[in-house]
Amino acid sequence: MGTSLTTVVDLFLSEVTDWTLDVLYSTSGSIGLNTFVEPWLLNSINKFYMCDQDLTYTPISGSVDGYFTETLTSENTLILSNIMTQYWYNRLVNNVRQMNTYLTDKEFDQHSAANNMNAKLQLFNAKKEEVNQILTEYTYRKNDWTQWKLQNFV
Repeated sequence: MGTSLTTVVDLFLSEVTDWTLDVLYSTSGSIGLNTFVEPWLLNSINKFYMCDQDLTYTPISGSVDGYFTETLTSENTLILSNIMTQYWYNRLVNNVRQMNTYLTDKEFDQHSAANNMNAKLQLFNAKKEEVNQILTEYTYRKNDWTQWKLQNFV
C-alpha cells in the first residue's frame, strides 16, 4: 500500500480553514472527513494527468482509508493537495452563488455575501492560476529536452 488519502488531506487542511470541515471531523472522525473530501482528490488526480508516478487510487471502503498504489513523492503529494484546494475554493464560490437564488438582486447587493463573493472569487482565481503555474512548471521540469533537441517531440 502506498500513500494514504489522509497524507494528502493533512497537507490540504494545512492550506484551508473551514469550520464545516472541523465540525465534520469532530462528529465523524477522519473517515467521515476523508469521505467528504475524496471527490476533490479524485478530481485532482484527473487534473494531474501528467504526473510522473502512477496515480492509481483505491477509494475509501467502509473503515479502510483510501490509498494510492505507489508511495508518492512529497512534490506530487503537495501538488495534489494544491489542486484539492482549488476545488475547495470552487465549492465556496458556488455556495455563495446559491445564496443569490434566495435573495432579490437588491438584497444580494446589500448583503455582505455579495462582497464576500467577490473576495472568494478572487481567491479562487488566484488559486486556479497558481495551480496552473505549478502544473506547467512541473511539466517543463519532467520533459526530456534532449529529445526535443533531436526534433523528436514524442
